[in-house]
Amino acid sequence: MSPPPQRPPPPQLPALPSSYHNLLNKTKSLPDVIFTVFSLFVLFSSSPKPTSVYFLPNNKVSFPLNPRRFLKSPTMSSPLRNPTNPRNRPFATPQSLSDWLKPRLPSDSFASWGIKPGTKNVHNLWLEISEGETLLADSTPPVRTVEVVIVRIIRNDGKILVESHQELSNGDVRTRCRPLSEKMKPGESIEAAVFRAVKEELGSIIENGDFQSFDNNDYDINGIVKIVPNSYVKKVEERASASYPGLPACYVLHTVDAEVDWLPGGEFCTEEEEEYGNFDGRNIADSAVHCKKHYWKWVDSNSV
Repeated sequence: MSPPPQRPPPPQLPALPSSYHNLLNKTKSLPDVIFTVFSLFVLFSSSPKPTSVYFLPNNKVSFPLNPRRFLKSPTMSSPLRNPTNPRNRPFATPQSLSDWLKPRLPSDSFASWGIKPGTKNVHNLWLEISEGETLLADSTPPVRTVEVVIVRIIRNDGKILVESHQELSNGDVRTRCRPLSEKMKPGESIEAAVFRAVKEELGSIIENGDFQSFDNNDYDINGIVKIVPNSYVKKVEERASASYPGLPACYVLHTVDAEVDWLPGGEFCTEEEEEYGNFDGRNIADSAVHCKKHYWKWVDSNSV
């Protein structure tokens, strides 16, 4: 019996080029590449991002009794009239202002207006708003913003004139102990406010003074008032209002040094015309508390 025929050997496949083997190796490593890319994406996406800064309107603020912020500027400039959310429309009557204030202020503080010695009443605040001297922020509590010019009157010996106290129309005496100060009118320049303040509060005592030049914007005023060059300082001060208890206030203070001729060398008193004497609503002005007499004295500069 003859042996079975042998099968022919299978055909040999041609050898693959080396580039194909490299491709297979790269294909095997593709999952590793994908995993690496995904890890980097997770890493960078979880990294902390820079914090953006936003300037938010300060609608509700509360001020302490003592000043907490001071901003000074050595350059004389126009008054700042842009408090946060000011009340653009005036209140129709003092009563409407009172009704608006009552739910926004402590009841005991608001009730003391015009009753507590040295305070003013709602008629005063209404007149200030109507005349543009005061702006109220629509916040809780409201914030009263006032532009004030402060005149440090300096004598030849270096002493400074301060107002020691005031006699008010209701008979109260209010302690002051500060240089000549006056609320500014809307759009009024620093220089004009200085000369108006001197005229209104010291005009009754200045001898031989010709104040008609005030009306002509003659800032020399015949040599009576001279503003000391480079003495201007601006400061913003936030504190509770002494005239209106419970009402926070923002005072924009414009301070200058000045020399004023014809002033007495000792203590003296001046009388001031009614603050809102030219206001149309006489019954409202008559109901407001105003200063009748100012009492002045000279003090050392380091005591102010």
